Amino acid sequence: MPYAIAAVIVIAFIAILVVVTGKKSSNFKGEGEKSKNQAQIIRAANKRLAKDPHDPAGLVPMGNIYFNRQLWDKAYPIYDKLVKMAGETSEIDPFTANLRYGICAVYLDKFNEAIVCLSSAYKINPHSYEVNYFLGLACYKNKQYDRAIPCFKKSLVAKPEAEGVYLLLGQCLYKTNKYRESLPCFKKALDEDPTNKEALFDMADAMTEEGHGEKAIKVFMHLRPDPVYGARSCLLAGIYHSKSGNLEAAIQDFEIGLKHENAPVEVRIEIQYNLAQCYFSRNQFSKGLMFLKLIRSANANYKDVNALISRYQELSQNSNLQIYLSAGSSDFVTLCRKFIATKYKNSQAKIIDINVGPVFTDILAEITASKWKDMELFRFFRTTGSTGEIYIRDFHGHMQDIKADRGFCVSAGVFSEECHKYTEGRPLDLIEKMELTKVLKVISI
Repeated sequence: MPYAIAAVIVIAFIAILVVVTGKKSSNFKGEGEKSKNQAQIIRAANKRLAKDPHDPAGLVPMGNIYFNRQLWDKAYPIYDKLVKMAGETSEIDPFTANLRYGICAVYLDKFNEAIVCLSSAYKINPHSYEVNYFLGLACYKNKQYDRAIPCFKKSLVAKPEAEGVYLLLGQCLYKTNKYRESLPCFKKALDEDPTNKEALFDMADAMTEEGHGEKAIKVFMHLRPDPVYGARSCLLAGIYHSKSGNLEAAIQDFEIGLKHENAPVEVRIEIQYNLAQCYFSRNQFSKGLMFLKLIRSANANYKDVNALISRYQELSQNSNLQIYLSAGSSDFVTLCRKFIATKYKNSQAKIIDINVGPVFTDILAEITASKWKDMELFRFFRTTGSTGEIYIRDFHGHMQDIKADRGFCVSAGVFSEECHKYTEGRPLDLIEKMELTKVLKVISI
């Protein structure tokens, strides 16, 4: 009995093996016949084209085979001929010729040619999915994003289930600053492929632009280790944290970003620039200067790097100038009082009133010397730029209101030429950066 069962099993196994082998050989035979038929078609087409290079009966079947095999470089010149001949014979379908020529051109990165032919195909059938998709793709790759948007929208109308279109549409909207419109497209693209880091990054950036930074920052933090999008994610996360006043988190973001050795040069430089600003905000001038100098060695004309280097090198050598420009109100006012006392070191300076404002700080002082006594008003500007005449006129008017005998405007920058002209004949003195720095160097706090 056991031998009988074993014999049945063996026979069944052999039968299955014969059937499977037969199917495989049948498939191989079918593929061989198909390949043989295509070879025959190509030979027949070549014979016709040898007699007449523009024979549609040779070009059309050869174009079909090359196109279906995705041999774009071979199909392209054939459809180039067919497009030019399309109006001369009924053997050539002008829609198919223009469509396929355009598709070949897209895959061969000939985007201008693709746009011309696909536009011709669009005029014949504006509702075709292939026409709209590839015309949109050609415009997208040619950076004509505004023109690509309606094409992708129409391709989705023709074929709502098409994959990959929502991502392209979202990117076109994103690149044309239509951030709100891009968000649902990126969401659908991520529904199709949750691992798509490009869609995730672009969506987060679009959310930032739309004021949803608290949602975007979670995505950027998630992408920080990514080898492709990590550096840019660190940059945007750092900018978000620095704007939020969280300098510690921002510095950490930027430092992680710099660890991405394959980051694009422009991204690396932007990270270094923002990291330097963070260090300057924390009065860590030597660290900030180090990154600015790295930027200058890579790009000598990047933004205001040269001006910043000059400014912060000076600040790093003058602690009182650091206080003047970046310290809190209390330390700044203390420094201003010291400035007045130093200016009148042989006289008695009594502070009458202090008014701290967002643009300037006014200090009214009574100065008593051996032979005279004046009420003098000091206005301190914390800017390093140029101060205009309107502020000096306002200051002079305030002097008259409080009946001050003399006034001094002090700036870590300069005053405009109009300011200097305005002070002529008036009890006004302008103290610019050079004179201010000299005084600050001798002050001890």
